[in-house]
Amino acid sequence: MKETVYIKFKELTELTCREVLLKDVAQVYCRDAAKMNRCKAMKIMHIQMAQKYRYVMSALDVVAMVEEQNPALDVQAMGAEDFVIAYKPPSPPMLFWQWMKTLFVCGVCFFGAAFAIMTFNNDVSAADVFQKVHLLIMGTESDGFSVLEVSYCIGLALGIVVFFNHVAAKKLNTDPTPLEVEMRLYEDNISKTLIANADRKESKIDTA
Repeated sequence: MKETVYIKFKELTELTCREVLLKDVAQVYCRDAAKMNRCKAMKIMHIQMAQKYRYVMSALDVVAMVEEQNPALDVQAMGAEDFVIAYKPPSPPMLFWQWMKTLFVCGVCFFGAAFAIMTFNNDVSAADVFQKVHLLIMGTESDGFSVLEVSYCIGLALGIVVFFNHVAAKKLNTDPTPLEVEMRLYEDNISKTLIANADRKESKIDTA
């Protein structure tokens, strides 16, 4: 009776090693620990080019490799049908450059958000609204610095903190932040586009 091995492929894997093992791109499970470790250590690809590149592989090709090297195994593939291997050559950490990029992104986010808030307030005439509300309630003209403006500034800051779900390095709850959601969507779209392009290239080769 054949032993069953379950392989769950990840859609995107980032590597710095040119020897790609099965455990790098998928989760492997088998009741027999020795066979499971043998499958995990199996090499499925050798990256020829020593430069940054994204490769697309089919889960069926990997299943065929496993069954060829282990005829006594019954391979059950799960997860992504096609997956992406993003290879990046190992390089020494460039802390100065990383800090510069971080500061640049923070500056763009800060000043961009500030400009967007100011233009929004200008479009809806928030200052005029505050002055009219102050006049209706208090009966006097506002000098532009009242409890309304202070409350609005505090509420705006708290709203941004709650929306982005971050206070310094700590999260307010376990939900993913909007930035994490957008980054995940971006990575998923890249993977789907690479896989779709690879399928188109293969179909052109088949019909040629």
